Amino acid sequence: MKFSLSWLREHLETTATLEEITATLNTIGLEVEGVEDPGAALASFRTARIIEAVQHPNADRLRVCQVDAGEGFERVQVVCGAPNARAGLHVIFAPPGTHIPASGITIKAGKLRGEASGGMLCSLRELGLGEDHDGIAELPEGTAPGQSYPLFAKLDDPVIDIAITPNRGDALAVRGVARDLAAAGLGRLKPWLVETVEGQGESTINWRITYPEACPWVLGRTIRGVKNGPSPAWLRRRLESIGLRPISALVDITNFFTHDLGRPLHVFDADKVRGGELTLCRGAGETFTALDGSEHVMTPDDCVIADSSGVLSLAGIMGGAESGVSAETTTVFVECALFDPVAIALSGRRHNLHSDARQRFERGVDQALPPAALEAATRMIIELCGGVADNVVSAGGEPAWQRQAHLEFARLETLGGLVEEPDHAVHLLEGLGFEVRECDARHVVVDVPSWRNDIATPMLLDQQPGLPEARARAAAEGAVAINPEVDLIEEVLRLRGLDSVPAVSLPVHSAVPLPALTPRQARTASLRRTLAARGLLETVGFSFVAQEQAAQFGETPADLHLLNPIAADLDQMRPTPLVNLLAAIKANAARGYPDISLFEVGPGFDADGQKQVAAGIRSGHSARQPGQPARPVDLWQVKADALAALSVMGAAMEGLSLSADAPAYYHPGRSGVIRQGPKLVLGHFGQLHPALLAARGIDVPVCAFTLYPDAVPEPKRRRKGPPALSSFQPLKRDFAFVVSADVSAEKLLRAVKGAERNLIVAVSLFDVYEGDKVPAGHKSLGIEITLQPMDGTLTDAEIEAVCDRVVAAAHKSCNAVLRG
Repeated sequence: MKFSLSWLREHLETTATLEEITATLNTIGLEVEGVEDPGAALASFRTARIIEAVQHPNADRLRVCQVDAGEGFERVQVVCGAPNARAGLHVIFAPPGTHIPASGITIKAGKLRGEASGGMLCSLRELGLGEDHDGIAELPEGTAPGQSYPLFAKLDDPVIDIAITPNRGDALAVRGVARDLAAAGLGRLKPWLVETVEGQGESTINWRITYPEACPWVLGRTIRGVKNGPSPAWLRRRLESIGLRPISALVDITNFFTHDLGRPLHVFDADKVRGGELTLCRGAGETFTALDGSEHVMTPDDCVIADSSGVLSLAGIMGGAESGVSAETTTVFVECALFDPVAIALSGRRHNLHSDARQRFERGVDQALPPAALEAATRMIIELCGGVADNVVSAGGEPAWQRQAHLEFARLETLGGLVEEPDHAVHLLEGLGFEVRECDARHVVVDVPSWRNDIATPMLLDQQPGLPEARARAAAEGAVAINPEVDLIEEVLRLRGLDSVPAVSLPVHSAVPLPALTPRQARTASLRRTLAARGLLETVGFSFVAQEQAAQFGETPADLHLLNPIAADLDQMRPTPLVNLLAAIKANAARGYPDISLFEVGPGFDADGQKQVAAGIRSGHSARQPGQPARPVDLWQVKADALAALSVMGAAMEGLSLSADAPAYYHPGRSGVIRQGPKLVLGHFGQLHPALLAARGIDVPVCAFTLYPDAVPEPKRRRKGPPALSSFQPLKRDFAFVVSADVSAEKLLRAVKGAERNLIVAVSLFDVYEGDKVPAGHKSLGIEITLQPMDGTLTDAEIEAVCDRVVAAAHKSCNAVLRG
């Protein structure tokens, strides 16, 4: 939001300096992003008059001028090459030492073709003020020499640029900024009253609304007999100071009120409106050409203004080229409407159209201002362009924006940390436009002004969008989701300045500091370090993703669909970080980096709410090593990643089980589910489904894993005794069992491990064979057991007895037969 200092003073009566104003803006939350002072760079330039101009004796295109530039430069010789340099001309003079903005050079006294030259006579282009460079600038007759040129040209008007947060639509108006400064004690807000323009007849154009959800209220009036042309100098300077290009008086007036009052308006050429009626309705696939020349196809979600011939305007965002005003316009119809902020934001994003009107409507405008704004615009149009106004026509009605808010004064200290006198707190709120309804020593109740859409209405959690279970629980407890009291506390604090809130140390809970991280946080940190040590790069992705991408990884509940996304392709809360990781794999592969390993530990969302998810993904091939070629990534790598991560999080590894019922986005024959017990799912791993990769345009192998750290039970804290170390050497024995093809290796390993728990300390699978050496429908599983005696060396008979129990247990559990 840009505005000049003189524009601000039109609404704010103050003696504050520019430095005081910018400091106060920063204090009250309207952060100053920059200050442009066009006169500062031109401070050395001054007005002057050419006393005499004669031909240069040694150059055909140069003239030697005697110049009067005021005190200190009453008669200075300047060599000038401008064709219009002549005696009596009033000009702009740059003395030696002056920096020329356009060329970047610094003027020095010297000689040109043998003649002394003590300065430079300038064009506006050389000052960076225009494009005319056919000669030096010609100032009006009677201009006194020696004046500062910025003061003479009224360029000593700094322009302030402030950042506006999404909730402060009222600050997108010079008057809104002035109101905040006045409330902060930097002056007095000047009254703004508009004189009603009486209509001279019935309007030939009327309104109709068929899309009230997007436009609840609209007003307009016809003005006949106008003469469009260039705006007066004061209006052009206002707009040019904030970077807007003056177009014509009618257009400039609407731009003026957009920035002055934060009230966007639009003028139609009334002679181009067909059918005598303008309708605010949904789009229906029409092609619309905007004022900037871009073409857009309207959708049923867009609110448009149409006549009997078609769409004339994308409502609240940009008018159409067909109905725009021109130099030939003699009758205009002025539109002033209220639009739903979400509808405007979505339409603007959908069509990638940006305008000052959209910027204000999507943040919320003053809901009571349209009648007064229409009167003010009417009066200015008549003053600058002439004409006669007809009666105001409208459709819909003013929304019920009226609401109250209360403030307990004690909360200023308990919540805001600031001790404030009640009378002063009330005074600050009144300065912002809040009207006191009741007040005592304990609290105050105020009416919220129409321009403060950010002061919320109290709302129970069961009345707001969100997860049904959370809403139900909160509603049962009578919880309030939105409390306008905190908004009032914020207003008092920012007007006082957050620097005035004293710094208070947090209370000390114990003499011994508590751990910086909770056990769960420490476990998550160890998880990240482990995955990074295994060669995976950590990423941080948006929790918002495209709905069609999220649907590939699970359900997309309507409660998790965003009504007002920050981008059209970020409209769904992600079910898993795999959505982002797969997009990163695709982007890297497209840029020549198909071999990459990534992970993220972040939130995932489903119908039950938010949960922490650790996801990793490997793509392409492993790195080549001497004697070992690159090989495609496989499920065993991501299985090892997942198990290593679970181990460092303290999962009971011996109690884990694997099954092949992974989610549908995994390959059905090359994936698994990691469980603890029969029901507790700790994660998934495997190769991603080929159809998913094909749909995303990925043609390299991709394997992934997903873990749920919150589901991993925290290990029981037990006092550890010394390790039981045996002084006897362990021994290993190998077995090859023939089992049915549908028997899992895990089931066999568990059976063997339980055959002799006192001696068998480890069991591992080392071979799987399916072929003509075993019966059809069977496979051979080779396992290795480790025996660790504790009391003495095992005899051959004891070893044979253990082996017999192993064979018996395998046969009983899996119908396994020792392979002969």
